[in-house]
Amino acid sequence: MGSIPVWLCILIAVLTAALAGAAAFFLGVNYRKSKAEAAIGSAEEEAKRIVGDAVKTAEARKKEIILEGKDEIHKLRNESEKELSDRRREIQHQERRNLQKEESLEKKLETLERKEDQIDQRNKKAEERLKEAEAVRKSQFDMLEKISSFSMEQAKEYLLNNLENELVHEKAVKVREYEQQMKEESDNAAREIIATAIQRCAADHVSEAAISVVPLPNDEMKGRIIGREGRNIRAIETLTGVDLIIDDTPEAITLSSFEPVRREVARVALEKLISDGRIHPTRIEETVDKARREVETAIKQEGERAVLEVGVNGVHHELVKLLGRLRYRTSYGQNVLNHSLEVAYLSGMIASELGLNPTVAKRAGLLHDIGKALDHEMEGSHVQIGVEVAKKYRENEAVVHAIAAHHGDVDAKTIVACIVQAADAISAARPGARRENLENYIKRLEKLEELASSFDGVDSCYAIQAGREVRILVKPDIVSDEEMTLLAREICKKIEADLDYPGQIKVNMIRESRAVDYAK
Repeated sequence: MGSIPVWLCILIAVLTAALAGAAAFFLGVNYRKSKAEAAIGSAEEEAKRIVGDAVKTAEARKKEIILEGKDEIHKLRNESEKELSDRRREIQHQERRNLQKEESLEKKLETLERKEDQIDQRNKKAEERLKEAEAVRKSQFDMLEKISSFSMEQAKEYLLNNLENELVHEKAVKVREYEQQMKEESDNAAREIIATAIQRCAADHVSEAAISVVPLPNDEMKGRIIGREGRNIRAIETLTGVDLIIDDTPEAITLSSFEPVRREVARVALEKLISDGRIHPTRIEETVDKARREVETAIKQEGERAVLEVGVNGVHHELVKLLGRLRYRTSYGQNVLNHSLEVAYLSGMIASELGLNPTVAKRAGLLHDIGKALDHEMEGSHVQIGVEVAKKYRENEAVVHAIAAHHGDVDAKTIVACIVQAADAISAARPGARRENLENYIKRLEKLEELASSFDGVDSCYAIQAGREVRILVKPDIVSDEEMTLLAREICKKIEADLDYPGQIKVNMIRESRAVDYAK
């Protein structure tokens, strides 16, 4: 035998390898199949176990749900039974109440029926008694006619006479009412007369002080007025009785004195010395004497001017001088002579409106403050001094009485005295006429505004029309329209309680709401 060919060996090797691969393939497939079958078996067992567990769980949950349902049904049944029992009790209670009401109504009806029966019986008895009374009255009338011997007409006349006597009281009441009405009408007429007099009177009001200012050409003049070691200023102060105040005020010297005539003498003398330029004690004495004579002449001229302006005659020349002195006298900053002239004008106008002779009224008004010209030199009030001076120079009794009564020291017994009182009050009470009254007037306005501002909800307030009206702006977010009326009433009560004021004060309240925005 020869050697085996190579190709055969390769073929055999390939077949062998193929057989081995096939065997290996079949073996692997069998292995995998067995593995898969084992896995499927275990999965089926697990699935069966899970299904069993689920069935058990479902059974348990089913039992729990059934138990819960039974509990809920039991609970609902209990609640329903309780609600039914409550309603049953309520119905029973309502039935009892209805029964009680019915019983009470029945009792009331029975009571009303008994009362109606009683009333009917009483009405019957009353009618019977009325009939008896009518019969008795008739018999009494017959008896009275027999006893009194008066017929029916005579008795009526007698009763009317008695009634007339009883009406005397009513007449007296009517008379008092008419008197009150006449008083009110008289007051209205008096107000109209005073208002007319005030409108017709146009007097100036200038408040004067207790000092005078003398202008200087230059500040060097101050040294010349003082003089060497102050001898010139001492001489001026000694001769005039006036204090010279030389301070840092440029080109001016102040003269201070509460005696206005001496202050006027010093002012005139100082102006003459300044214009002359020669200032020494001898020249000062001569100038002061000359100034005093000039002031006395001016006083006399002022008195004569006042008498001529008012139009009164026969005034004693000493009273004329005293009237002139009032030109340099002030009262609360008001010039007394101007005040006396104004009182004279007002008195004459009021007397004319009343249909009286204005001459006496003017004379009394002009002389009513004559005592103020001497109140620095004599003891007593200016009223007492004025009465003594007027009597001394033989003034009319009506004028003397008006002077005595113009401040209420004595009761006014004449119409002239009442007129002078009214005119004096009008002249002194005008705002601005007197310094103190003006201050009180301003304080009253401030107090009025302060009082109105003290209330909650008030934004601002203003006193206007000389204090006769206060205008109040309220905060709209705090005070409503309805509350404004109550707030106004409260403010009025507070004003009436805390303030003293003439006439009446109008409280005017304003409430305003605004909305503001800007277009951009």
